[in-house]
Amino acid sequence: MKGGGEFKRAPRIRRLSRDELALWRHATADVKTTRDRIRSEPEPAPPAPEPPVAPPVASPVRTPPRAPDEKPKPPALPPLAPLERRMKRRLSAGKAQVDDVIDLHGLTQAQAHRALNNFLWRSAENGAKLVLVITGKGAPAGDAERYDSERGVLRRNAPHWLRTPELRAIVLSIEEAARPHGGSGALYVRLRRRSPG
Repeated sequence: MKGGGEFKRAPRIRRLSRDELALWRHATADVKTTRDRIRSEPEPAPPAPEPPVAPPVASPVRTPPRAPDEKPKPPALPPLAPLERRMKRRLSAGKAQVDDVIDLHGLTQAQAHRALNNFLWRSAENGAKLVLVITGKGAPAGDAERYDSERGVLRRNAPHWLRTPELRAIVLSIEEAARPHGGSGALYVRLRRRSPG
């Protein structure tokens, strides 16, 4: 053979069993083939002339109606970018500084959430690129009863607040702070550049 090709065998056709053949005939008993339809159907009458129609007016594109309980989905937010390794090293070594700092110690959850929102929007408007959010590590284990709350509530909730759609418009990345800036009790927050206007 030329080219070293092989012959391909045609697929083997299996014959239907008696039961399968009976089932097939029963299922297709009332089906007419195209040839049968052409022979049995009378020829249709020529269509009546239609009255002239005005040219269609361009209508706006309409989206299909949604079910009443279906809400439009907001566009997907881009994932948070990690802080660059070089920047982390510079911050740890004290060679780079944060542009602004907020300390949330002693605030309730509601006060801290409001203060954090205001601080981040104000910092972004002032052109800050990297800010430090100090949440604290929480009350010492023995003092948790004294404050009538669980330990580290702000530390746990601040990352969730920073990931909300409202703040994602300005938050580019979130990262645990280096030890000189508070370690696990603080967060670096990199802000997006705000376009003027």
